Amino acid sequence: MTALARRQRLSPDERREQILLAAERLFAERPYGEVSTTELAAEAGVARGLLNHYFGDKRALYLEVVRRAALLPTLEDVALPTGALEERVDAAVRWFLGSITPERATYLTVRAAEGVGEDAEMRAILDGAHDLAAGRVLEMVGGDPADPAQRAAIRVFGEMARGAIREWSREAALSREQAHLLLREALLVIVRKVLPGL
Repeated sequence: MTALARRQRLSPDERREQILLAAERLFAERPYGEVSTTELAAEAGVARGLLNHYFGDKRALYLEVVRRAALLPTLEDVALPTGALEERVDAAVRWFLGSITPERATYLTVRAAEGVGEDAEMRAILDGAHDLAAGRVLEMVGGDPADPAQRAAIRVFGEMARGAIREWSREAALSREQAHLLLREALLVIVRKVLPGL
């Protein structure tokens, strides 16, 4: 960040966003415990007191970073797919993977678990995001989002999806295309053979 950018007068919303973006960069690189408030302030180009002013403490800032990473595009932003089941399943996987940046993948598959330990608020953020994603996938593939067993099955698929994302984004063992293929074929089997029996 340039000295000019650091000295700029920003609105409270812009300053808050500047701090969040800096925190996203640092927390994507290193676990929560290895990032100091001094580093966060320096990365954002602000005084340490502004971190507390906008977020309260480092934990609250971290939770906000994870909350943002856990947000997925709403179905209002993407038309529900039509056509054959294969096309709808492919669209659901494309929707999910399309929402994953390398930084978001880091939070959703690695860093959140390293975050602030067994934190109830962290768990609630991630569980809520996983359940919301499961409901959206069910809508896209023609399942029943109100059925608890179907939602649970898709949440289990979500764990596999996060593993595939980790293999693609962190380990580079899979390409994005290979991750897409793996998830598409697995979801197709679940929708065809598992959901009807639940």
